[in-house]
Amino acid sequence: MNSSSMVRIRILAIIAALFGISDEAATAVHRSGLLGMFEQELNNTTDMLATLNVLEVLYEIVTTPIAAKFLLTKSMLQRLAATISNSAVDSLLRSRSITISARLLSSDGIYSAVDEFDVKNAVQAIDLDLERLKATDSNEREIALDALSQIGTVMRGAELLLCNTPPTARHAVDAACSRGWRNIQLAGTHALASISGQERGESTQLLNDQAETCLRNLIYTAAENSSKHSPSGLLWSLLQQDPEIRLAAYRLITGLVMRQWCLWEVCAKQEIINLVTNPHSETTKIGMEFRHSCCVAISNALLSSSFKNDPAFSDVSEKLQAAVRRGPYLAKEFVAPKPQVATEERY
Repeated sequence: MNSSSMVRIRILAIIAALFGISDEAATAVHRSGLLGMFEQELNNTTDMLATLNVLEVLYEIVTTPIAAKFLLTKSMLQRLAATISNSAVDSLLRSRSITISARLLSSDGIYSAVDEFDVKNAVQAIDLDLERLKATDSNEREIALDALSQIGTVMRGAELLLCNTPPTARHAVDAACSRGWRNIQLAGTHALASISGQERGESTQLLNDQAETCLRNLIYTAAENSSKHSPSGLLWSLLQQDPEIRLAAYRLITGLVMRQWCLWEVCAKQEIINLVTNPHSETTKIGMEFRHSCCVAISNALLSSSFKNDPAFSDVSEKLQAAVRRGPYLAKEFVAPKPQVATEERY
């Protein structure tokens, strides 16, 4: 296209609008070959503003459910990975490329539709970007951690983050365990919660053996290298912080507690059990709901584990089940009425 960048962007915006009308319209746009214009524009590295506008329009497309089916191409992933890996381009371009890549990589279909090498290359680009930014609290680092969170919502994505060398998930663990920057710790905790399976169904919550071993090793190593010395100590530390980080900690425990090693850590930490079973520990609706969901997850995991008949956890189990029955809100426990008996006064 030899027209001005403004005209080209307008054309791409029209394509995006057509794409979002319906699945039939998206299919027609794909068959017309118009989506190839996005890749052509991304190859133009001389006009940063135009490239950013293309990425913004492309982001609108990838938010549609059918987007991955048509945008998952070898050349698209390579172009996005090249932008992320290029430290010379503006941070805005890298950040938007990271977000688009994460949206594509959070689709189960990508892992069968595209060559595994190109998928790993895109993840590696995000990994290298996080490694470069690990000593900062930049917005780009926060966006990259959010990308790990999105990729981790699907089982294949979580396994990829844990099984590559070195594991990209280490950035989420390091961020969650850090106390330097609140925004980074919050993003890291949410990312680790997603990787651990908080948003996945029960059948896909646990990962393959290699990924599970890596997840366990990453968390125990981070705990040993911190002042908390144990995963339970790290979790308790997160629960003691401000409400937003505490909500992220509830998500993290909900995702991790299906694993026997984490279940033991949580149930052995009385402070954690006291907090998640206390209906007065949260004052907001969302806080109460997250706390109760966490309590349900711990209770269900304990009842289906080999610890359920362990006398050491009998009191914990009863306390959890009572909290589950109470529900998430400030419900009062039933108290049987007692007759009031008084001596009759005689005059």
